[in-house]
This record gives sequence, structure tokens and C-alpha cells, in this order.
Amino acid sequence: MVISDKKYDVIVVGAGHAGCEAALAAARMGAKTLVLTMNIDSVAQMSCNPAIGGIAKGHIVREIDALGGEMAKVTDRTGIQFRMLNTSKGPAVWAPRAQCDKKIYAMTMKQILEAQENLDLKQGEVKEILVSGNSVEGVVTNIQTLYYTKAVIITTGTFLNGLIHIGEVTFGGGRAGDKPAIGLSDCLLKLGFEIKRLKTGTPPRLNGKSIDFSKLDPQHGDENPVPFSFQTEKITQEQLPCHLTFTGEETHKIIRENLHRSPLYSGKIQSHGPRYCPSIEDKVNKFADKERHQIFLEPEGRYTHEYYVNGLSTSFPQDVQVNIVRSIQGLENAELMRFGYAIEYDFCPPTQLKVTLETKNVENLYLAGQINGTSGYEEAACQGLMAGINTVLKLRKKDPFILGRSEAYIGVLIDDLVTNGTEEPYRMFTSRAEHRLLLRQDNADKRLLGYGYELGLISKGQHKKFSEKQKTIGEWIQKICSERYQQLPLDQYLRRSEVRIKDVLGILHEEIGDTEVASQVEIEIKYSGYVQREIGMVNRMRQYEEKKIPSNLEFRQIRALSKEAQEKLDKVKPLSLGQASRISGVTPCDISVLAVYIEKLRRLG
Repeated sequence: MVISDKKYDVIVVGAGHAGCEAALAAARMGAKTLVLTMNIDSVAQMSCNPAIGGIAKGHIVREIDALGGEMAKVTDRTGIQFRMLNTSKGPAVWAPRAQCDKKIYAMTMKQILEAQENLDLKQGEVKEILVSGNSVEGVVTNIQTLYYTKAVIITTGTFLNGLIHIGEVTFGGGRAGDKPAIGLSDCLLKLGFEIKRLKTGTPPRLNGKSIDFSKLDPQHGDENPVPFSFQTEKITQEQLPCHLTFTGEETHKIIRENLHRSPLYSGKIQSHGPRYCPSIEDKVNKFADKERHQIFLEPEGRYTHEYYVNGLSTSFPQDVQVNIVRSIQGLENAELMRFGYAIEYDFCPPTQLKVTLETKNVENLYLAGQINGTSGYEEAACQGLMAGINTVLKLRKKDPFILGRSEAYIGVLIDDLVTNGTEEPYRMFTSRAEHRLLLRQDNADKRLLGYGYELGLISKGQHKKFSEKQKTIGEWIQKICSERYQQLPLDQYLRRSEVRIKDVLGILHEEIGDTEVASQVEIEIKYSGYVQREIGMVNRMRQYEEKKIPSNLEFRQIRALSKEAQEKLDKVKPLSLGQASRISGVTPCDISVLAVYIEKLRRLG
């Protein structure tokens, strides 16, 4: 065995979206960091859809940016189409989404990692986590290299014992074209972790030269695209169109006649797949009343003819995939460049984690991304960022960084995972957040940029620019609230549904040069009543969040608790009454018993 002559504070296993954010955060906070990846040419690869953002996911990306992460900035640099979704609805559910050039995105992120101070990027497959006592000591790679470290963050995506299915054909792989990670799951089992299986999938890719675009509906980006990053002044690159088509009666007939050949229905795949991103065979079978399903053709890059077929995820055999594709309008002569597939992989149920994403079994071992049962680049990236931050804080013996459910979608996601776990790939939605009016994508900097600055991930210049923006917004709000129109306070006039900020500025005969400032002024005034009610609700719930539960409390000794509550509380080990109240199976009566017991302990001393 070869022992590396360099010792690290943090080693990140995997260089996907979680691994990149974890490594950059740790290195930027001053920790000597190493990233080990099975293929150094696949850093930040977009294995599925080459897109960032969307409903709730876009909120997460802007939160990552406000905290000093990298995903938003790289998206702005490499995006080929930008759209703000849901603008016909209230601002709480507006969501940015961008189609990216997948190769340039990955290359750009790799360059950022390579250039980052305190960060080494090396190729190597981690086979074993070394533990001394109950704490991480190092990792061993497939070529028997030992790296010593103080902490490890595992971000292995779908690679742990990955198994790919295309019809009757099955082979090992972390994704098509890459081998699986074998051995690390066994190591985790030996360390006492529970391991389960999940499934996800991807659609075929088509050669754009074989697509008849004249039969498709073009879908263009926004005329004035909103950047993802608060640091990006403007999106200037040319945007490319996507195209819309639909499945039809012939498509559905082919699918129904071949269901027995799908691994999902033949019994070959036993694990749970993503509920909210089902395969086309699942959609046709479970929604038999639907006459058609949307199919979006999305370019994979600016310099390739390859198209991603969004909405056609499948694991059918190759011949069936060809027939399905060619039954769709505009794709009658389409050539498949890559076939769709399903992939099964190992994950660790996330109730085995603390809210910092450190494992309960092994000290200084953190898990982030799809190994925790999530789906999507954005969900992975935010976990990586939080794991990187908390790893360094713990090594420095500082308090952990924990975001509440009323502070960020990131807080909602982590609380959901560690409190109730997941039996299927977890995907973020705005409906998961009880305080979503406070968690808008447009105010992520107001909510979180101060934290990023305190952590050393946001520069003084960025913080100064943010402070000046907030000051300008406050001055405009004060000005509008002090004026009247038609015997009404001008702010009340702006709250009318048909009135916009441009109408108010016309009355004042003034302009706000910054469109982002103007939008913030309008939203904050228009929805101030709703926001204040939401803040009141958060304050009422805060008493439960602030009521801490002693870390050494023996729940099974509290006989007044139900047996189910004892078991669930002992498994999750919640930090507060608020977290305890969100555990499935723990009743309000159990919470009352727990509150009385904790108060009794406090009085006794």
C-alpha cells in the first residue's frame, strides 16, 4: 500500500454536483481539501437532463448562490436557454430554469475546482473508509493508495453498486459509459449503516439532423432572462429554442403491447423509482385516460446535434424504444444516438444522519446527494454545500450551521430527510415548504447572503453590493408608503391586483433603474400583509424549535410515550420539540408528554 505524503482536513468522495459544492465550500473556508473521483473527465457531469432549476429547484440554486456556492454562476455562464416559470401565478412559486450546454458546464466547473486554492482534484475510486475508534481516519483507493484525513464527505450519486437495465440487458454501471463503484457499500455495511436500493432512469437522445422541426412547436427562452446568480449582471449569450411535441394513440399502443418487456413490469427491477418523474411506460399504464403526454426536445449543447427527449424516460428494449420514438410527430425518422435506461443503486436511508449531514454511526463522516435518497442536481448540490460548511465548522470546534424550515428550502429538504427519511427518490417542491411565501427565489440573498458572508464564502465586495441594494429597496418602499394617490396611501394603491410598480412610478414621475430592485419593491409592498401573517406563524412555532431536547435523553425510559413514539424518537434523535413533532408516528399527545418531561429535567437541574 502507498501512503500519500499529503494529509488533508477533508476528503470528498465523488465529483458530481454535491461533491463539487462540498469541496469548494471546504477549501474556501480554509480547509486542505482533496476530491477523489473515479473519472476526472466526468466532473459535474449532467447524467440526465442538461438543465438547472425549475419549480422549487430554482429556489434552491439561488439559495446556494446566496450562501457562496458555485452552481448558479456556472449556469449563467453556460446556459443556452433561460426561462422564469410560473409567472402567471404568485411570486412565491416563480422559478428560474436554464437549459445548459452539458459539456461546457462540466468543463467550467472542473476548471473552477482545479484553480481553487486549498483544493486538490485526483482520479481514484475509494474502496474503504478507515475508522479509528469511532472517527474517520482516512480512505483507501482501488490502487491501494491511503490518504489520511480528519473528515470524509461521501457524494457517490448513483454509482454504489449501480446496475443498468435496457430491456432484457443488464450490466453494472454508475451511469451509461461509466463503471459502478463496488466495495464502498460493503464498507458502509461493516461500519453499521443500513443500505437500501433506489431506481431512476433517463430517456433516449436523438440526432437533431433526423428530427423534422417543422412539425414541432418551438419553445423560446425569455426575451430578458433573469440570471441565476445575484452576482451576474446580465445574460448576454444567444439562446437556443427547445421544441414541443406529444405522444399519441400509436405510441401508447406500442407501450401497452410491450409492457411485459419492460424491466419495471417484468419483475427485474424491485426498487422504488421517482414518483414525480415516472417513465413513459409508467405514465401510459397508470394514467390510461390520458390521450397524450408532452415531450420536450431539448438541445444538449451549443456545439452538438444531440437532443434530450424530456418526458420519455424508459428502460424498454432497444427495438421498442426505436418504435416508440418514431411513433411521435416530428420524430418519424429519428435516429437514436443513445438509448434510455433505468439504473438501480445503493443509498443510505437519511435518518442515519444528524441535521448537519454527519452520520450518527461514525464521527466526521458526512453523506450528501443521491446517497441520501434525493434526486436532482440541485438537491444534491445544496447538500454538498451544507456538508462542506459543517465539516469545516466541526473541525474548528464551532457551532454547526443549520437552516430552519422558515429560512430556506435547503432547511426544508434536510429536515425532511433526517426526520422522516425517504423510500423513493426525494424531489423538492414548493408544496413541501409550509412558509413558501417567505422562501421566494427573488429574496434568497436577503434571507441567506449574510450567512454566506459570516462563513467566509461571500466576499466583502459582494456583501457591500447586497447592502446597497437592500438600502435602495428600503428607501423606495419608504417613499411609496409616504405618498398618496386618489386619497389613498400609494402603497395601498399598489396592493391592488391590477396595479403594477410601473403605474406607481408613473404617478411619481420617477424611475427605478434596476429592474431587480423595482421587482423587490413591488413584491414587498404588494404582499406585505401575507408576509407579516406568515412571520407571525413562524414566531408562534419558534417556541417548539427553540425547545431543545437533551442529546442523551433515553426516550424508551419515558413510559407515558407510545411505543411507536419511543422507537421513532430513539431512531431519529431529534434536536428540538419542533423536529420531534414532524416525525411520522409521533402524536401531539406524545409531544405534550415530551415537553413536560423535558421541563421536569430542567427544574431538577
